[in-house]
Amino acid sequence: MEPDVLGVLLPYLAVPAVLVAGWWFHRRRQEAVRAWAAGVGWQVVGTDPSLVHRWRGRPFGTGGSRRVSELVVGRFAGRPAMSFCYRYTTGSGKNRSTVTHHVVALGLPTYLPTVELTPDGLGAKVAKAFGGQDIAFESEDFNRVWRVTAPDPRFAHAVVHPRLMERLLRPDAAGLSLRVEGTDVLCWSLGTPRLEAVGPRLQVLTALVEQVPRFVWLDHGYDPDAAPDVTATAPAPPAGPPPRPAPLPARHAPAPPAATTAPPAPAPAPPAPGGEPWT
Repeated sequence: MEPDVLGVLLPYLAVPAVLVAGWWFHRRRQEAVRAWAAGVGWQVVGTDPSLVHRWRGRPFGTGGSRRVSELVVGRFAGRPAMSFCYRYTTGSGKNRSTVTHHVVALGLPTYLPTVELTPDGLGAKVAKAFGGQDIAFESEDFNRVWRVTAPDPRFAHAVVHPRLMERLLRPDAAGLSLRVEGTDVLCWSLGTPRLEAVGPRLQVLTALVEQVPRFVWLDHGYDPDAAPDVTATAPAPPAGPPPRPAPLPARHAPAPPAATTAPPAPAPAPPAPGGEPWT
């Protein structure tokens, strides 16, 4: 083929090749998401436009063409949880670009005020240089690693106590951005979702929830000692105190009389990434 002819045809051949490659990658990705969800007993939802407006803090509320994909939902440690890919665009024309984040969220039993913990890196130092303020704690090691912001510093000090500081200095929390907002606690990171990271990140979020002091829960209408953690899913604070969960959970109910023939033992829960069972 003559070089001039080849040069004319190449653009027409390249476009279909790119489209086919994109379709193949998307199909393989969806297959991987379905296989992962089936392995841990979660449900593939795909997308939910309401999540784009559910939270006000980063990475939400900026850019255009905001969309959610690869949404999977289920339970972890008895609480509702989700993982999804969040994308938005910035700029226009030749400067237009797409920003992708992996978001993992865990439900809370009641509404809590906002407190955000982000890595204290270069971006945080730039924010401070332009007037951004963070909250200092008694641990210098923690202050060097984390930047904490909250509308109410007293609430931040109540939640971020020494035991939680020690937990967040462990390697599995390094580099994560965390936020308590409304009836969720979430973390996010740049890039497409890494399914193998969902379990470890949920473990960090679970540790944060379990470290919230009882008096904080009581101040916001929930008694963790009165009933099991029945989490809410509404993003907005309730109009009044939330109803108290039933004091006698099902798992404490008397066992039924033994049958003549014992039923087979239930199958073990599928393993989570890192070897921990999903509950």
